[in-house]
Amino acid sequence: MVISSLRSFPWVHAIFYRSQQWVISLMALLTTLLGLLAFTFTLSHFSPIDPVMQVVGDRASESTYQQARHDLGLDKPVPVQFWYYLTRLFHGDLGVASTTGQPVLNDLVHTFPATLELATCAMLLGASLGIGLALLAAWKPGGLVDGLVRFISLLGFSVPIFWLGLLGLLLFYATLHWSAGPGRIDDIWAYTLEPRTGLILVDSLLSGDLDMFRSAVAHLWLPTVILGLFSMAGITRLLRAALLEESGKEYVVLARAKGIGKGRILLYHIFPNVRGTLITILALSYAALLEGAVLTETVFAWPGVGRYMTTALFASDTPAILGATLLIGGCFITLNTLADALTHFIDPRSR
Repeated sequence: MVISSLRSFPWVHAIFYRSQQWVISLMALLTTLLGLLAFTFTLSHFSPIDPVMQVVGDRASESTYQQARHDLGLDKPVPVQFWYYLTRLFHGDLGVASTTGQPVLNDLVHTFPATLELATCAMLLGASLGIGLALLAAWKPGGLVDGLVRFISLLGFSVPIFWLGLLGLLLFYATLHWSAGPGRIDDIWAYTLEPRTGLILVDSLLSGDLDMFRSAVAHLWLPTVILGLFSMAGITRLLRAALLEESGKEYVVLARAKGIGKGRILLYHIFPNVRGTLITILALSYAALLEGAVLTETVFAWPGVGRYMTTALFASDTPAILGATLLIGGCFITLNTLADALTHFIDPRSR
């Protein structure tokens, strides 16, 4: 009866239908995140490193060891441990990291801005280059430029990002001295910086310290380029495919029959009609950068979530691993939800 009443008001019915779709999509994503947490939690119990031994040390007595094991909840079955973890999680308690001795939530608050700054700069670079190269390739498909663009994007996918990072450090830092060393900023500024946003570029400008800003840029540009090339490769391939698919539709054939130039058709007819696809591509690329920052941050000693997670993995620090997984998975869900909402807002065909 409610549904039939809503049909009398088309706009209300449309809002109700879209809200249903978003709720279903959000529930599916949350279920995926829960499954990812459960898988990671279970997998952490197969680590050869004993987390209890990390807490009490090698010389602890058997009674001390068993007491610590009980306090950590490791004497209970894995499903029960996971349930306790979810209960604490809903109260905002992510546990204490054995690698730092600090609450995981505090660690993530301090490390996430570094990852966000690096991923955002890399995304701006990758999106600018990727969109430009995709348009060039779609302008004359099958030509020399198209072949070169496809080769560049394939190369960006094929080359391991950690190898590219090491090569970049060897060339631009050790040989040419064009880049600053690993880390986020020179040590001289690390103790004088007043963190306001956690983003060093923004904080240095807010404090009016241009020397600190230049130091941050000197450390940031090389990992940004490495990650940006990785992002550019994905954006170029996916956007080029979307542009070529759109160029075969009837309205494009009609525009060509009217004598409209290729460039005008591409920019003013085809490109506006792939905006929804482009938003999805950019959202997925940004999420991939947040995930792909793990290797880049490790190579460049960048104090972000990726390096924090790598350290936790080597130490079998389960609370830190789960916290980082939850944060990255949450970012992925948020970006997908925002992309879906924005696509339906700007593209009437998807409504």
